[in-house]
Amino acid sequence: SLHHPPAHRVNDKLELENSLFESYLRRAAERNPGAFTSENEGRNPAAQRKQGVMKKISLEWHQKHEVGVHEMDDIREETDKLRTEHEALVDSLRAQMEETDIRISEIKKDAYEFKRDVVIGAENVRTGKTVAEKVVRHMDDKIRSKGSMIEKLRLKNAQLKAQVAKLESQLQQKEDLGEVLHAIDFDQLKIENQQYLEKIEDRNNELLRLKLTTGDTIQVLNDIKHKLGVLNEESELLKGETASRREMLARINEEIKRVEAERERAARAERKAKREETPQETSKLPQVLEYVQQKSEEFELQKQIATMAKKVDLAEMAFKSEMRRARLGTKAM
Repeated sequence: SLHHPPAHRVNDKLELENSLFESYLRRAAERNPGAFTSENEGRNPAAQRKQGVMKKISLEWHQKHEVGVHEMDDIREETDKLRTEHEALVDSLRAQMEETDIRISEIKKDAYEFKRDVVIGAENVRTGKTVAEKVVRHMDDKIRSKGSMIEKLRLKNAQLKAQVAKLESQLQQKEDLGEVLHAIDFDQLKIENQQYLEKIEDRNNELLRLKLTTGDTIQVLNDIKHKLGVLNEESELLKGETASRREMLARINEEIKRVEAERERAARAERKAKREETPQETSKLPQVLEYVQQKSEEFELQKQIATMAKKVDLAEMAFKSEMRRARLGTKAM
């Protein structure tokens, strides 16, 4: 029992092999009925056993494999055929469903138009009855539209029939000329296929190189974007500093104008005082100490004016320098 499988498993295996072989013989007989007639047909089993015809037949492993391969190919062929038929049936049903949906939408549209033009639109407001002329006109319009649609469909059907006839004629011409694939044609197709595969491989390699180049380009672009961001930040800082310098320069200019105005007012007051002084007042000239003090104050004012002028010059030079740097930064971006 350790070295031999159970009897029921052996019987199941033999029944499966017999069923497979019977199916193979049945298919082979359907394909070629004349090859399976024998001179022993019609004899009873006893006579066949007497002549030694009925004897135990066992197939070799390669024969069983061949039978299985043939059966598998036949089943695959039948499965493909059924799949094709089912797909055709599904396409037909889908087309019928689409046609039904279109027809339903058309019926809904016709019902809506009939209600709009006849039930509501053809009703006489005064009497409440339907006007017959409007009903007849609505029906005539519908009949004309259906006739126009029939004519369009007829023309389209004629065009499709002409295309089918043309394709059938071309196919018949190819069959008449014997344009079928032979062994040399298959070899040529294999060579062309190999050439196309090599071209595809070259294109794939080129695409890979382009992807690598694109990666490098993206890295360079990111670096440039980073540098551009830094330059933008520097430009913003320069703009802020330039604005502050402009404000400072404006304040200095205002201070200079104020000092100039004060000096002008002092000069006018001095000239006015000189014009209005009398001989008696002339005799009352300021003392030496007062004169020295006034000269000292005048010197301090002139010194402040010179300092302010230097500040203005420095501010203008700084402003021009910042403007040049800003223009250079803009060109670099």
